[in-house]
Amino acid sequence: MATFKVVAQKPPVPTPMQPGDFDLEMEALAPIGAEIVELAAATEDEFIEGARDADAVMARGRRMTKKIIDSLERCKVIALGSVGADSVDVEAATARNIPVTNCPDTFIEEVADHTMMLMLATFRRLTTMDRMVRESRWREGRPLLSEFPRLMGQTLGFIGFGHVPRATALRAAPFGVRMLAYDPYIEELVMSGYGVEPVGLMELLEKSDIVSMHAPATPEAEGMLREHHFRAMKPTALFINNGRGPTVHEEALIQALQEGWIAGAGLDVLEKEPPDPENPLLHMDNVILTPHVASASARMAPESRRRVGTEIALVLTGRWPKSCVNPSVLEKTDLRRWQPYSMERGPGS
Repeated sequence: MATFKVVAQKPPVPTPMQPGDFDLEMEALAPIGAEIVELAAATEDEFIEGARDADAVMARGRRMTKKIIDSLERCKVIALGSVGADSVDVEAATARNIPVTNCPDTFIEEVADHTMMLMLATFRRLTTMDRMVRESRWREGRPLLSEFPRLMGQTLGFIGFGHVPRATALRAAPFGVRMLAYDPYIEELVMSGYGVEPVGLMELLEKSDIVSMHAPATPEAEGMLREHHFRAMKPTALFINNGRGPTVHEEALIQALQEGWIAGAGLDVLEKEPPDPENPLLHMDNVILTPHVASASARMAPESRRRVGTEIALVLTGRWPKSCVNPSVLEKTDLRRWQPYSMERGPGS
């Protein structure tokens, strides 16, 4: 008989992240005698019935609501294979002293690479240049790009300075850009260590030629950038978002692009995903879009799955997880210190 029961929602079809087997998660869970039970639950109530006696829950394929969390009779941990924790009612978990773990450092390099890609592609009008070639407008490309300055000497502003913007700053520095950052949760000395000047939000918006959004998916950051923020930006500025779509008031961004408050945008995330086919962002020449794939690579899924198994095993054996989005609960549990948890909000920031 298994020592611990770990439950997970069975996805309707296998996916790269959840292929239907748990060999990678079991690398850490098998030694402690844990078993993983997949629940083919069609409804929330069916999931509750199967998960009620679970020792741990893998938060995938179903939102972990307050109703589900309050029904868990002996759950010690809820584990996420992502950076963001918006699929879990963290407040409800905290009220029950259940740590919610995430994977804040398994795919930082990929997201930083994608951020740089969107910056460069947007700055150099890559999709416009590609379209000109395909439409036999070869001679129009050089005159258009000749209207814009070179990247060296431009100002890049980071909203949020967690793991991803730090890695992006390392990549951007050789391009000769000046870098600013706004993050009230990060010490100024951390920013200066990356050659980044700490500033207020409005100063960053007013001075930056490229604004890169990295605020996390928290209630405080929801709708963080609104109309007056985009109006404060330069009309030549570009906006990049590889963080979370809901941190931006999308109607304001659309208006800013349509009315020329800013010059363009490169977006991997949107307020609603996938977007409505009629979303104006899909039909703008000054917008480059990717389908929320910044973290994707051959390494991402396996390492995230291993991390989920490791975090669950740590907590079930009385130790602190490597990462926790609600670390205050750890002080209220009987978990033994094994490794300090991260106090940072993670790379979604």
